[in-house]
Formats: sequence, C-alpha cells, structure tokens
Amino acid sequence: MSRSAHPAGPRHADVLPEGHYTAPPADLNVLDPKVWSRTVERDERGVATVGGLSVTELAEEFGTPAYFLDETDFRARCRAWAEAFGKDADVFYAGKAFLSRAIVRWLKEEGLNLDVCSGGELTTALSAGMPAERIAFHGNNKSEQEIRTAIEAGVGRIVLDSFQEIVRVAHIAQSLGKRQRVQIRVTVGVEAHTHEFIATAHEDQKFGIALAGGQAAEAVRRALRLDGLELIGIHSHIGSQIFDMAGFEVSARRVVQLLAEVRDEHGVELPEIDLGGGLGIAYTSEDDPREPHEIAKALTEIVTRECEAAGLSTPRISVEPGRAIVGPTAFTLYEVGTVKPLEGLRTYVSVDGGMSDNIRTALYDAEYSVNLVSRTSDAAPMLTRVVGKHCESGDIVVRDAFLPSDLAPGDLIAVPATGAYCRSMASNYNHALRPPVVAVRDGEARVIVRRETEEDLLRLDVG
Repeated sequence: MSRSAHPAGPRHADVLPEGHYTAPPADLNVLDPKVWSRTVERDERGVATVGGLSVTELAEEFGTPAYFLDETDFRARCRAWAEAFGKDADVFYAGKAFLSRAIVRWLKEEGLNLDVCSGGELTTALSAGMPAERIAFHGNNKSEQEIRTAIEAGVGRIVLDSFQEIVRVAHIAQSLGKRQRVQIRVTVGVEAHTHEFIATAHEDQKFGIALAGGQAAEAVRRALRLDGLELIGIHSHIGSQIFDMAGFEVSARRVVQLLAEVRDEHGVELPEIDLGGGLGIAYTSEDDPREPHEIAKALTEIVTRECEAAGLSTPRISVEPGRAIVGPTAFTLYEVGTVKPLEGLRTYVSVDGGMSDNIRTALYDAEYSVNLVSRTSDAAPMLTRVVGKHCESGDIVVRDAFLPSDLAPGDLIAVPATGAYCRSMASNYNHALRPPVVAVRDGEARVIVRRETEEDLLRLDVG
C-alpha cells in the first residue's frame, strides 16, 4: 500500500475528536433565545414561528431551503449599536456579512453607516439610497475603476491597504479635481483567538500595512505629502468571531502609539481611529458574546486611557459590526430528505441544501445549532450530523447535534444564526440554486432577494 494512502475506516469522517460534542439538552424542543432571533417562538401546536408566521406556512409559500430574516430583530440590533456608541462615534455596518438593497434602506433609516469592499457592494449601496458620505470603502486590491467610482460618488472614506494604493487613490482623486478622505489600514501584530482564515492582524497575511519595521509610519508620511488625499485616521481590524476584548486593547495601544509618533514627527493629530469589527455572536448555547453597550464602554475606555497616557486628544472612534448585527437575525430552513443511522456512530440527516448555502462549516469548522421546527417531539435524542446534498464528504451543515430520534423525511429543521456569511458566500456548486432571503415582520413576509432559477443559470451560460 502506498504511504500516501490509508484505509477509510468507519471513523474516517470524524473531523472532530470523539466526545467533542456536549451532552444533549434537557429538552430538544426549546429554542434557545441566545441563538435565535427575538421574535422566534413556538405556537400552541409546537411549530416554530418568526414574526408571527409559522415555518410551515413559510415553507409552503417560499419553499426550502430559504433564509428567513427577522426584520424586527435586525432593526433593534442596529439601534442598540447606534445608541451604545452615541453621537461621538461612528458605527459602520460591514456589508460583506450580508448586503441587499432592503438592508441598505434599513441601515439608512436606523442611522448606521455602511462599509463596502467591492464595486458591487458600492453599487448596491448607492442604488438603495445610502448617502455616499456615509459609506467607507475597503479592500486590499481595489481596481482603478472601483476607486474612480467611489471618489466620483463622494464616499466618506477610502481605507488604504498598500503603498501602491496610496499613490493610486491620490492620482485618481487629483485627476477628478477632488481631495479624498482616507484612512490607512495597519496590521498591529495581534494574534486574535479565532480561526486562521479569519484572523487579520498578524503580519503574515494579505491585509494592511505593518506597524513592524516602520512601514505604517512611512505610509503616513507618503499620504500626508499627497495633495489628493486628506488623511483622517488609522484603521485596524484584528479578526472575526472574537469574544475576548484583550486583543482590542493591545491593538488600540499600538495604534495610539502610532498616532503619537505622527504628532511628534509631523505636528498633526489625526482625528479618527477605526477599530474594525469582528465581535462574535452565539452560534451555540455555549457561546457568550458581549452586548453592544459593553463593547462600546470597553473600547471607549481603552482608547481614552491610551490617548491620555500619550498626551493626545481622544480621536473619534469607528467600529464595523457586520456579523454582530445580521448574524443572529436569520435562520435557514431545510426539509429533511433522508435519515441514515450508522450503528455505534451517529445518524446522518440529509437536507435539501448544504455547503452551497452555508460554506462556513466546511471552510472554518464553524459550529451551529439545529432544531426540529415543524413540530415538537418527546422522542429520545440521537446524535446526528446534518449534511447537504452536494458531492463532497465535507458538505456538512452541522457537524454534531442532537435531534429527536423520530426525525423523518419531510420534517422541517432550521439552523439559527445564519444571517452573516451564508447568503453572501453562497455558490452554485453542483449548479445548485441559491436560496431566497425572506424578511419577516409583524405577520408579513416578503422576498428581499429572490430564489435563483434554472433560467438564471442558463442566462449566464452563453455556450
């Protein structure tokens, strides 16, 4: 036998160690409010409802799989973030988590700003009426056309990610007769306690300009010399799905040190500091995220303390929650197709979606919760792995979860906390049709992103 091969025994699919999963909950019928949006509950029949509508009604009208977004919850979270930081700070919703024109309108109405990182996101924002001055434009490799479009539109800030981009943005701004407000994104050397692929502040990765070796200080020198740029501050983002504030404290301290160096060298106090986003949410009952007011208090105290120590005026703080706003507001509804027990191991539950509508489990080893929602059950719990219908062994939606042992084809199950990085990262793998996003509020449901059709697939296939 080749040394590069090995027999695929019965435990070949075990990615997590045996016993990783926790004990089953005392009651499988409980919908934990920590992971479900605020209007989700069960009706007198035991069927889950959102915004006053049952999942059975929603499945009949909109089909499965589908994302159902609790608009009441989304708006409440927007208001909570805006109120927590107040008028002396800026909250930018990170559009990469999930963006649509309806989302843009809600953000505008609730007083939040918007962070975009592509021409497509910018176009969506502008088409839905977001004032350009309330938009920040990110990205590590913005095209000249994207930069031109952003400057012509009058975006409030462009976050510069490289030495080349400093010159590129300055040149395009000057050619348009404008002076563009910019921030410089720096990597501060903080190793966030998160998955390798979503940690963004250590030096060995693609984002930002390193503080180490004086590179960030040199970027500031170059930006201050160019007439097409108005340097308004420093930007830092340390990663995603973070619960511990310690990383933000280290990041803020190092950014403030840079601000002090800029003052000492150039006689300029930059007026803004953006600490990015990345605050975690509860995907399972074991997760313990912080509330917006706690985050605002902690970040404000950190920056104020560090600026006082450095003899600096406290700059205006910006933050960029995306997942923390939209993540908990939506769930994905699936229909069970097959139930396959593997004696002594677990039961595989196949649903009508999978990695095409939620790539995060395959990509990040993300953990999720799942519940039977079309009815309640008194059956004993069984250890399951909820999987999709795609031609991949890694097509896993929920790696380890307990569901009732009488689960059967045709039942509806739902995965909460799928508002962020699910529809926005959805694909047509195996020519799957991307699900719709349906907003639900006060007994009414409406499609805000429609389900794809086979005609949509063929329209792009020009032969």
